[in-house]
Amino acid sequence: MRILSIQSSVAYGHVGNSAAVFPLQRLGHEVWPVFTVHFSNHTGYGAWRGPLLDPADVADVITGIEERGVLPGCDAVLSGYQGSPAVAGVIVDAVQRVKAANPAASYTCDPVMGNAKSGCFVNPEIPPIIREKVVPVADILTPNQFELGFITGRDTLGSPAPIEAVLEAADEVRAMGPATILVTSVERADAPADVIEMVAVTGEGAWIVQTPRLPMKANGSGDITAALFTAHLHSTGSPATALSRTVASVYDVLAMTLESGERELRLIDAQEAIAHPQERFEARRLR
Repeated sequence: MRILSIQSSVAYGHVGNSAAVFPLQRLGHEVWPVFTVHFSNHTGYGAWRGPLLDPADVADVITGIEERGVLPGCDAVLSGYQGSPAVAGVIVDAVQRVKAANPAASYTCDPVMGNAKSGCFVNPEIPPIIREKVVPVADILTPNQFELGFITGRDTLGSPAPIEAVLEAADEVRAMGPATILVTSVERADAPADVIEMVAVTGEGAWIVQTPRLPMKANGSGDITAALFTAHLHSTGSPATALSRTVASVYDVLAMTLESGERELRLIDAQEAIAHPQERFEARRLR
């Protein structure tokens, strides 16, 4: 694959493009990273330095790529943390340019807004723009359960939630445009307390994967998940297989990070688990 990835970048650590690019390359894919910010480190530290890039500069980089005449060979666009409200328009425009050059290209949107523990941690102007302008042009959407609740306006998606509510919300989002919904950090009411789940929903069905819950918070895990799921879905055409392979790799990355005692994801240490995931977590069909 050739993937145009429009996300944040950090010099230290692994979030945004700094989390997504290497795993995609380790799978053998070509990545064209475009930065929306370039910070010293992710904002979870509470202090950081570096520029929030002007949307015009982000657009200029994309235009420069287009001028190389390579957009017809672009298979997918991937976006994550947007930095500023105006970047949404740049991303939508980029998706339209890529699809005009290659109608078979897909767009994966990781609608980074927040999570159940931290709440919304982006500029409050960004979530409504994502919901109204970005989600409708996406082919694959990868919200966590909190973000899925915001997009659909469903208070019933607070953690935990009935799996039926998660599926109904995913169907509602699919009706907005995206054909495939990957819901991360799923916490359903009747699941054991020591597990966490991920659900994929398409027009063909719905699948769920369950893994042990690890006692850690890992910035960037959602960015890796969106990247790997996009790649595996494109390569296999199977939502169930893509889900199983993605979860296997992400779990190993997290387990190695926990074992290391480090705060940042151990992407390099876990590169074999990324390149050769062992599908030991079975994707079970829900419908």
